[in-house]
Amino acid sequence: MAGYKVLIPQNVAEEGKNYLREQGYEIKMGSGVTSDDIAKDVADCDAILARTAAFPATVLDAGKGLKVIARHGVGFDNIDVPRATELGIWVTFTPEALTNTVAEYTIGCIIALARNFIRFDRELRTGNWQIRDKMTGIDLAGKVLGVVGLGRIGRCVAKKAALGLDMQVIGYDPFLKPEQFGELAIPAKTWEDIFTASDFITLHMPGTEATRDMVGKKEFEKMKKTAYLINAARGSVVNESDLIEALRSETIAGAALDVYRKEPPEMDNPLFTMSNVLLTPHNASLTRECMVRLALHAAQGIDEVLSGRQPTWPVNRPIQRR
Repeated sequence: MAGYKVLIPQNVAEEGKNYLREQGYEIKMGSGVTSDDIAKDVADCDAILARTAAFPATVLDAGKGLKVIARHGVGFDNIDVPRATELGIWVTFTPEALTNTVAEYTIGCIIALARNFIRFDRELRTGNWQIRDKMTGIDLAGKVLGVVGLGRIGRCVAKKAALGLDMQVIGYDPFLKPEQFGELAIPAKTWEDIFTASDFITLHMPGTEATRDMVGKKEFEKMKKTAYLINAARGSVVNESDLIEALRSETIAGAALDVYRKEPPEMDNPLFTMSNVLLTPHNASLTRECMVRLALHAAQGIDEVLSGRQPTWPVNRPIQRR
């Protein structure tokens, strides 16, 4: 739409930018990712295509003509959604862009943990061929996978684990009725049950105040000593200090983490020295294909709002639209 300007503080796939240009929007690449930078850049913009930078109230207030913030991702805890709603600003996100990608990542972590891929690799590189007889992996067929949070990603993980790996899947989601779990996941009777019964536990809930430190010392003590935790959701949902202690004391067998309490983590974080942890830099969704989908779906949200249509993937519903 002629006359509308879209701010992109952090670069996205060309396909997303081209989509916006084809619809007639002007693109403004940001000068930086601090709140001050974005507040300055947004002054003459109608939309923001947002990645991981913070968008607090000060940024929203500075965008006098701002009508929509489209989040390039599934989490929106970096955006002050209540303030956006007050100001009449739509917030959209891209929940369908990364479902399969993150589910594939999760399955990859389960296999890597089960077969000790990372530990075998490290040992072999030191010349330790005999490690093959000193450490064994485990089969996944028949093992129990506990899925916490059965939204799009959680359900996709459950499907791949049950049909592809022949695992038994149990699920916990307080927002679903038992009949909504589908055929691939059996509802856990209680929160405690999913930790006591599972050989692997994977977390797929949003990072909110309600989920902060949801998994900690009490949950780790209920897990089997042979069990593993996978977290590709948000670092805030796990008490990181409790997790470090559980790993150090071998209360649980290991973990795979894509997210952390502080990102990037400090280099003296004890997780970096632990051989029973698989670590990745919050990139579970960053495949080539997924980056294109994220950019396109975020651009679609911007176009829908600026052209006066209802967005396909809204986070909020402002009463007064700008």
